[in-house]
Order: sequence, then structure tokens, then C-alpha cells
Amino acid sequence: MKLSHKGLLLALGILIGDQASKWWMMEHVMNPPQVISLTPFFNLVVAWNRGVSFGLFGSDSPYASWILSLIALVIVGFLVRWLWQVEKCHQAAAIGMIIGGALGNVVDRLLYGAVYDFIDIHVAGYHWPAFNVADSGITVGAIILVLDSLFAKSDNDNSDSTSETP
Repeated sequence: MKLSHKGLLLALGILIGDQASKWWMMEHVMNPPQVISLTPFFNLVVAWNRGVSFGLFGSDSPYASWILSLIALVIVGFLVRWLWQVEKCHQAAAIGMIIGGALGNVVDRLLYGAVYDFIDIHVAGYHWPAFNVADSGITVGAIILVLDSLFAKSDNDNSDSTSETP
């Protein structure tokens, strides 16, 4: 199977896992909305994010969700094109995770006008912004791509640097 197809399958898995977890949380766990403390540092909550990551650029404008969705779909288009060119399995996986996460959040924006977040991590009273499976896929995929760009050897690194020219 081609790497691009593996990346798209992973994207589909992230998308399905994200939407299934959100449905389960909305319909069964958080109905009615509440805070469920699972550990001293992990809660389940209900949070509607009208912006992008961590609520940045949040807006109550009726057009905001459409604009953010359009931007996300354009980025997904570029990522799909990049996916067709990758030659390493971890790159295909990372891009697939980002695509699946982006599409999961687009579905929320189009259905609800905001992204449903429910995972709350906190330490000593400081809370990380609530997130979901899609956000996790985007974050892990982006970290893999950054690490790959920092530590991957280029084709020039494989050349014999000890040979002397006459």
C-alpha cells in the first residue's frame, strides 16, 4: 500500500475517532453538561471553541465558523498534495493525523458553529486549554513533522565527506 493511502487511512481513523468520541461525550457522558474529575490532573468538561487553537481569533460572528472551515479545508488540500510526495512512513502518518484532526474540527464548525472540546488537563490550578481527539492528532502530527525537519538527514549528509579532491 502506498504511503499516501496509509496517511489517508490514518486521517480517516482520526476523523472517525474524533467524531465518535465527541458524540459519545455529548450524548452519554456530558448530558447534562458537568465537570467530571477523573484524576487530580484530568477532568472531562464541556467547552465550545469558536476560535482556532486555544481559542485564538474566537468570534461570535455567524461567518467565523465558515471562514475558519474554509481556511482549514485549503490547508487540508495542501497537506493532501504534500502527502502524495512523502517518502517516509512517519511523515505520511504525521500528515494523516493533521488532516484527520483538521477535518474533525471542520465537521464540528459546520454542524455546531464551534469545536466541541472535552479533555481538561490541569496542574496546581493551572488549566491547559480544553482539547479533543482532533486537536491531539493535529498536535502529535505537527510535533512529528517538526522533529523530522530538525533531525532528518538530508541526501547531502550521506555523501562521503572524508574524500579529498585532487
